[in-house]
Amino acid sequence: MAERIGFDRLTGVIAFARAASLGSYAAAARSLAVSPSAVSKSVQRLEQQFGISLFTRTTRSLTLTPEGRDLHERALRLLREAEDIEQAAVAARAEPSGFMKVTAPLPIGVHLIAPALPAFRKRYPKVIVDLRLGDRFTDLVEEGIDIAIRVGEPADSKLVAKKLAPNRVCAFASPAYLTARGIPQKPEDLIDHDCVNFRYQSSGQTLRWPFKIGDKIIEIIPNAVTILDNSDAVASVVAAGGGIGISPTYITAPFLENGTLVPVLKQFSVDRSNISAYWPESRRGNPNVKAFVGFLVEIFPNPTPWDVRFQQA
Repeated sequence: MAERIGFDRLTGVIAFARAASLGSYAAAARSLAVSPSAVSKSVQRLEQQFGISLFTRTTRSLTLTPEGRDLHERALRLLREAEDIEQAAVAARAEPSGFMKVTAPLPIGVHLIAPALPAFRKRYPKVIVDLRLGDRFTDLVEEGIDIAIRVGEPADSKLVAKKLAPNRVCAFASPAYLTARGIPQKPEDLIDHDCVNFRYQSSGQTLRWPFKIGDKIIEIIPNAVTILDNSDAVASVVAAGGGIGISPTYITAPFLENGTLVPVLKQFSVDRSNISAYWPESRRGNPNVKAFVGFLVEIFPNPTPWDVRFQQA
């Protein structure tokens, strides 16, 4: 009779697969909502049971051994089968309920998604929403994510997609700054101004500022006097008179409302890709996903209120 897989071994396979995909025990622990030591111990027990090393470990990273690479592919197939079983069971119920993981970029999550969650919960009180904020494109199936809201296109073309709204960006400045320094009339005039730029936390690269001139979009990297790695911080510095900065319109809408920011070079503003929702094909029949996607359409009407405010400014 074939030996049945034990509970410890199964949890070890899950911990191993997640650590291999994310590159560290800490990242795997965050994904699984356990401690890094729990992940490490599960993987170590699995190595002892198999009698092989799955990782080459350094103080900063995990690297799969040849045996680990082979078993990782097999472990992923096992987890995908388990995912299909779970989603089939979930789709069998009609009412949205239970746990739902949603991921979104920090500014979109803070400004647009989080404020709407109480209304969603009022409508669907049996759903528990776990909102995870960050810019990293994750493997949704592998990390158990039900819906991802992202700007741009994901690497996985097998995901189901729903366009929500354009990601419109423009240059902004405070009225006081423009009174003191003048109003630029074209992108090249920015060379004579203080610029406030954004740096991506994931890559460390600074934002290239897009401007539409005729039928072409040009991108420039300004000589910034202030660089920040948070979109809200950029808007706050600019509103305080720190210079000219690029920002999405959903972030600047309240500043436009109270008059602390005004658009600059508005005629050159750009729709920089789209804000879209993505979910795995396996969750197409998931009632939680259906309910949340429908709710997202309400959050992102066409046109969005923040873009209407921008056009009026």
